Amino acid sequence: MKWTSWVTAGVLLALIAFIVWSSLHVGAVRCEVCIDFGGRQACRSVDGATEKDARMSAINNACAFLASGVTQVMACERTPPTRERCGS
Repeated sequence: MKWTSWVTAGVLLALIAFIVWSSLHVGAVRCEVCIDFGGRQACRSVDGATEKDARMSAINNACAFLASGVTQVMACERTPPTRERCGS
């Protein structure tokens, strides 16, 4: 093999190792959020690096299920959750 093949293989291996390592260390905080919107309810749980990130991701996930279109999604995301629980 040429030395460029070895370098490419090493870079790809390092990239794969970084992706696996970073994906295993994401879930510092887990939030479960329930939202009522448009006469329906959705609950979603999300792991995130911070409580704020996990909460917002859970809200976005629930609203993606409940709303359609940009206007409805934005209105849903501004709706206060009916239930919210976050913890490590």
